[in-house]
Amino acid sequence: MKIIRFMFLLWLLTAISPSFATIFYSKNEAMELAFGKGAQVEQLSLFPDENETAKIQQDAKVKLDSGLFTFYVGKDQGTILGYAAIETSTVRTKPETLMIVLTPDGELRKVYTLAFHEPPEYQPPERWFEQLYKRPLAEMDFNKGVDGISGATLSTRSAINSIRKVMAIYQVMVKNKDQD
Repeated sequence: MKIIRFMFLLWLLTAISPSFATIFYSKNEAMELAFGKGAQVEQLSLFPDENETAKIQQDAKVKLDSGLFTFYVGKDQGTILGYAAIETSTVRTKPETLMIVLTPDGELRKVYTLAFHEPPEYQPPERWFEQLYKRPLAEMDFNKGVDGISGATLSTRSAINSIRKVMAIYQVMVKNKDQD
């Protein structure tokens, strides 16, 4: 009888515990948000060498956790519409997944939250991301005019780090290669 009560209590606790996991968009929906309906989307897989990794980490002010990076390139009749990267990072103890969209010139155009598994009050709102649009990489910093959000410090810091990383990879591995 004790085991039945224990199992019931365990079930009750897991059934009523808050679940914060929210997935907002699938990958296909995200690509449509980034580039529009009907755009051709190609994957661009990048493998930075030691020098490129060092430069990216210096510019982004974050450590790269992988030797592979993927950009999604949106095209319309051969014309590049922009670049998108899907970045997942741990905020406090749970992940957030952002899609960071750059213009063809590498400016930050839009950030979409694809999934957020922390409590909703920690999620940066769209209006917070708006202050970052068209801001150069060198100014993508709380010490350079980016306002934080009280109560969402970790998630905004995580978002800034992801954005800086994507912009730095673009500058080192895509923009510079296009000029060669």
